Amino acid sequence: MANRWLAARAAPVAPVANVHILASAMNLTVGTKIDSKQVKVMEVLPGEEPAGAFHDFKEIEGKVTVVNVSAGQLLLAPMFIKEGDSALAAVVGRDKRAVTVRVDDVVGVAGFLMPGNRVDVVATHKDDRSGNITSETILSDIKVLAVDQSTAANSNEPVVVRAVTLEVTPADGETLLMGKAAGSIQLALRNPLDKSDARHKPPPPKIVAKVAVPVKDPAITVIRGTLVGHESQNSNSQNNNKQ
Repeated sequence: MANRWLAARAAPVAPVANVHILASAMNLTVGTKIDSKQVKVMEVLPGEEPAGAFHDFKEIEGKVTVVNVSAGQLLLAPMFIKEGDSALAAVVGRDKRAVTVRVDDVVGVAGFLMPGNRVDVVATHKDDRSGNITSETILSDIKVLAVDQSTAANSNEPVVVRAVTLEVTPADGETLLMGKAAGSIQLALRNPLDKSDARHKPPPPKIVAKVAVPVKDPAITVIRGTLVGHESQNSNSQNNNKQ
């Protein structure tokens, strides 16, 4: 029995084959079409691969990212759509809409706008009668979905653009288009950490406190012969009531 136990302990154990899954070899932005240079292979123990993982490059070749992917992050099916599908439609948030406005190098913040930036929309309008020009921030903290036909931020170098696509609610989309039709709009680039609302808000209504001022009882001068006296109207009314 001892010999059999020792023999079993000394017998070689067959190694467990690891599972190969795909991960990102570099940072990928929204709208990136996958090629072999952007993918690397990682090994995990059997049964530890997450749901939706890819095991072969042919499974992911030509797909387009709908989220930003960090280098070394596992590639999963919900991160991609098929080539030919609309990458822009896939990144539009729930209950949001994508609205495109025409811009020039000035409106487009000198070409420094990139997908993922946040902007304020300032509308300028001229009164035809008075000639007065007014400007107002009509939308605040709006996400830039695409610049021209690109949904990926590929460079920090300025690029002259002709159109910018913004992510807005249906109501904000109407406000944006009305502001554009009534005059002109300007996009103001925001700090990504600034979450304040830049729109002008009406001041709170003033509260007027009413103070009750005591009214003095007017006196009546009464002359009886050589005697002059003063009586109040309240006392007269009380006397009259008694009578």
